[in-house]
Amino acid sequence: MKATLVAMMSLVMASCVPQTPPTTLPDSLPTTTVAITVGVREDRNAFEASQALYDSLGDEIDVAAVAELAESGDVRYAWLLSDLLRFFGPGDISATLAQGFEELTGVVLAGETSPWVESSNYLIAEDIAAPPEYQRLKGQLYTIVDARWSPFFDDPNSVIEYRHLGFGGVGPDDRPLGEFDQSCATSCIPALDNPAFTDAAGGGWYPDDAIIFGVDIGGEARAYPKNMMEVHEMVIDTVGGVRLGIPYCTLCGSAQAYDLESVPDGFEAPVLRTSGLLVRSNKLMYDLNTWSAFDTFTGQALSGPLHDAGVQLDMVTVVTSTWGAWKEAHPDTTILAQDGGIGRTYAANPLRGRDDNGPIFPIGDVDPRLPVQQQVLGVTLDENVFIAFPAESARAALENGDTVELAGVTVTLDGDGLRAQRTDGTQLATHQAFWFAWSQFHPTTELWSPDLLDG
Repeated sequence: MKATLVAMMSLVMASCVPQTPPTTLPDSLPTTTVAITVGVREDRNAFEASQALYDSLGDEIDVAAVAELAESGDVRYAWLLSDLLRFFGPGDISATLAQGFEELTGVVLAGETSPWVESSNYLIAEDIAAPPEYQRLKGQLYTIVDARWSPFFDDPNSVIEYRHLGFGGVGPDDRPLGEFDQSCATSCIPALDNPAFTDAAGGGWYPDDAIIFGVDIGGEARAYPKNMMEVHEMVIDTVGGVRLGIPYCTLCGSAQAYDLESVPDGFEAPVLRTSGLLVRSNKLMYDLNTWSAFDTFTGQALSGPLHDAGVQLDMVTVVTSTWGAWKEAHPDTTILAQDGGIGRTYAANPLRGRDDNGPIFPIGDVDPRLPVQQQVLGVTLDENVFIAFPAESARAALENGDTVELAGVTVTLDGDGLRAQRTDGTQLATHQAFWFAWSQFHPTTELWSPDLLDG
């Protein structure tokens, strides 16, 4: 029966659009017909039942084990039921898992989103502890979906938050550097390596009011059109002599840039790729050379040799601006070529409003000080001091001639985007993101408000 289960997993992978960001919501999984077995109730403790359940994934789902976990009273095992819900569309198995989750937690899944999203959001918000050997059990499940993920689960020193780790709908992009014409083994989000670019005049194809993500290093400026970043979500490029990895997490509205050479001697510059996994709706990137996982939001290596070496990549400022304002502020800027240098045609709006109604993957609870998807400029002063400036309000204040400042940080315009510096003029590495993403990584963040303006 293992082939039946693997075939079901293949349907999940196939339900995503190959070579482009997934455009279906996570509750749009195929109806499943995998066999189940009622089994014989055994005198097993919760851990034994959890192992039996996950061992049965290669054959028939052990419903007796689901019932035993539901009756165990140990809410930690709800994580295992929730994880399984990610991979089963409407059908008997999904209903059985959801019922078990409800019985174990006392929470009724309202059906407003998928059972997986609802159950995960509850467990994250309540900070429910993981069950015993959770990393291994979750790896047992996820490597059925894609065996290439095994390095992320096999590392005993990993600091990945496995409770918050979820399947993003695609497999890992493991194409070698520069192999843009090589297809992924499975559906993936393909990085764009060493893209072609033109001068500003050659960028007339891109509308002046459309968004770019701008980088300026050593006087060399480059613009990355948002529609192209939505397709690739990762660019490897060199600007101002600095080798950059530029991930764009579409789900958390955050484009960032990292100096790929900020690694210890003895390591090659990482080749950053999209793993196909998410952590609270934030993409998990990884280094193709070492298969070390990275926190996309902070640049910290979370597993593998680069984690063991304590690597945290140096961040470079990314400015979110309109193309027209950026090229006016940077007349010598370059912009990615219309075809990216790979002969590709890019839609003006690849995601087609996918995220317009809020996060579609689990995020847990959200800091209520701002709307979930409000864009903020995030500033890190040191390991424990973080500041967020609501982007629209800060931009309006600056255009009005006001000073936008908090805790020794001053925000200025760049094009019609934002960057920040200390009051002594020292530039700070910054980027924009949705509020839910910035605040979940930096829950102690200070928040600037227009109410702080004089008068």
